[in-house]
Amino acid sequence: MNYHKLMQRCINLGEKALGKTYPNPNVGSLLFYDGKIISESFTSEYGKNHAEINVINKINDNDILKKSTLFVTLEPCSHFGKTPPCCNAIFNKKIKNVVIGCKDPNELVNGGGINFLKSNDVNVEYGILEKECKDLHKRFFTFHEKKRPYIILKWAETIDGFISPSINKSGRPFWISNKFSRQLSHKWRSKEHAILVGGQTFEIDNPILNARNWDSNDPLRFILTKNKKIYNNNFEIISTKKHLSVNEINDILFEKNIQSIIIEGGKKTLEMFINSNCWDEARVVVSKNKLNSGTTSPVLNSRLINEIMIDGDSIQFYFNS
Repeated sequence: MNYHKLMQRCINLGEKALGKTYPNPNVGSLLFYDGKIISESFTSEYGKNHAEINVINKINDNDILKKSTLFVTLEPCSHFGKTPPCCNAIFNKKIKNVVIGCKDPNELVNGGGINFLKSNDVNVEYGILEKECKDLHKRFFTFHEKKRPYIILKWAETIDGFISPSINKSGRPFWISNKFSRQLSHKWRSKEHAILVGGQTFEIDNPILNARNWDSNDPLRFILTKNKKIYNNNFEIISTKKHLSVNEINDILFEKNIQSIIIEGGKKTLEMFINSNCWDEARVVVSKNKLNSGTTSPVLNSRLINEIMIDGDSIQFYFNS
């Protein structure tokens, strides 16, 4: 039995659920029996079954379940939430071998699931591809350990370093990137819990900020503004009577249980997070087009990690280590 290969399969399964389970983590799981995978799945949408339950429910033969090994990327829960504890189901089905990628950082679990299983004579191994499993669940870990969402900065800029023209009176977004890069941006939106823009960007561009060019979920949408006249049924307003610090914004988002968020502008809002060094990833689309003048792009003093090309646009990835 190749533990690493089987856990990698669980990670791949968990990736399929990204963006569909918030505020729950996108867990992947499988059952291994008699030399082969007999069941595999991932977490359902919030309020429905966790990955382990989906996997167990596919097998009707309890004798096979007893002899199977359960693999899962994150420690099974041991508390009641929207659903009963997964540990109870594992115990009730008499599954005797469980392999776990990483512990659950949620204070309601945090080793409690492992302790419950061990105290009920279940053989537990954990820490298999731990780094990779934590990376799969980086949004969940950031939320519980840092008490804020996982923050992704995103903008598009011209090759000469501008993110918008000096004047935009059209009442709609001024497109810098090409249609394929915009579709990728919509895919990114579908994977995250929420998206935020500043009030000035909202007033000038009147953005929709959904994932309409990618057939998936829309993120929750937030506007950060002091303007009490701004109102939109599709957005939640974070109203600021005074200048809010990034930590105060994060506290508001944490209280709203937001696990991850894309900050899409404008420049002032992006620079708030950059200057506070409070961000986890940045994704910058650099177009081959020029503006010659306008609003200059934010500046990141971080090392470029990866770059891909999409029909002339350079997609650049940065991580804040």
